[in-house]
Amino acid sequence: MPAPAARWDITTPARPGRLPGISQAGFRDRTTCPLDLPVIPYPAVTLAIDLGDGLIVDGSRDRQQGGSVVFGLSPGAVRARGQNIDCLQIRLSPPIAHTVLGTSLEPGGAFVPLDALWGRDATRILERMRAAASWEERFAIAEAALARRHEAGRAVDPEVAHAWRRMVRSLGLVRVEPLAAEVGWSRKRLWARFRSQIGLTPKRAAQLIRFDHAAHSLAAGQSVGSVAAESGYADQSHLHRDVMTFTGLTPTAVSTAPWLAVDDTAWATAPEHSRTR
Repeated sequence: MPAPAARWDITTPARPGRLPGISQAGFRDRTTCPLDLPVIPYPAVTLAIDLGDGLIVDGSRDRQQGGSVVFGLSPGAVRARGQNIDCLQIRLSPPIAHTVLGTSLEPGGAFVPLDALWGRDATRILERMRAAASWEERFAIAEAALARRHEAGRAVDPEVAHAWRRMVRSLGLVRVEPLAAEVGWSRKRLWARFRSQIGLTPKRAAQLIRFDHAAHSLAAGQSVGSVAAESGYADQSHLHRDVMTFTGLTPTAVSTAPWLAVDDTAWATAPEHSRTR
């Protein structure tokens, strides 16, 4: 079995995109080895556009979906499977995702088929991408589709967008009460509006951002104790509980997760709103 990063040809756009909070990467499997790996949650909504009919996503309760899917912010026990994968991944910051998808994905909804959100437009976009001669052309098709939907969509409240940015910049360590005071809302109003537009409560979103920072620190080779202290956890047991909650894995298992091994290549220039490191 090849090393996680070695099995993929990874392509990223040659130029920054026009829309903030969006990043893209193309993945093509170099091997014929079957793929089976747990999806590690990110503080971003992820579109996985299957360009080769090889991707299958398994969720809880024996739920299985082939083809292009949208992963929510907290997908839970989800695995990506398949063979000869050819896939475009797009990460959307949650405020942007709400605008271009037309909805927020509920915490219990680990993933949904892309055509359930975009209908026939999803099929047309997929056909154009499969006929494209290069990854750059695929990136341009995706960006144009997202730009159209962004222009026609409804933006989240400025207060909600501000709260998300502050959470990202603080690596999930900002408290809800000061955030509410900053935007001039009550705690209850911020909680309700954030939950309806982002898909998670402010507390859960902050936990996810903190977890993401910790997971990548573990993958970089830092010890569990140092990661717990640096990431603002009370102790190693607190870190262990959060990692288990988000992934069902131990911190040691997360440190070697193949899903994280390609990040420095695929998402090295990802924008602030969809990348917390």
